[in-house]
Amino acid sequence: MEQEKLPNGTLIIVLGIFGYLCCCFAGLGIIPSGIAFFMARKSEKIYAANPEGYDNMSQIKTGKIVAIIAVILNILFIIRIIYVIATVGWDELIETIQQAYQEGLEAGAQ
Repeated sequence: MEQEKLPNGTLIIVLGIFGYLCCCFAGLGIIPSGIAFFMARKSEKIYAANPEGYDNMSQIKTGKIVAIIAVILNILFIIRIIYVIATVGWDELIETIQQAYQEGLEAGAQ
């Protein structure tokens, strides 16, 4: 019997990496990495039903690990954002960002 490929193996890895790369965009990377994690879980269930019928389980495991790392990084970044807003306050945070932006504009004009 010829072995098949588990579905979405490459897509799981791509979504996991994309979630990792987007972790600094206000934690938005949690969306693609979460999708990758759940797709990997689904592929693992398919593999568990017929282990000898599939040959790319290592690809699924790699994608799942990348997705888990990306989810953890995104959660940590969201916690950091909440902490900064709770300790500094929203108004002071925005004021600090605007001040840094103005200083950057002035430094670029010279």
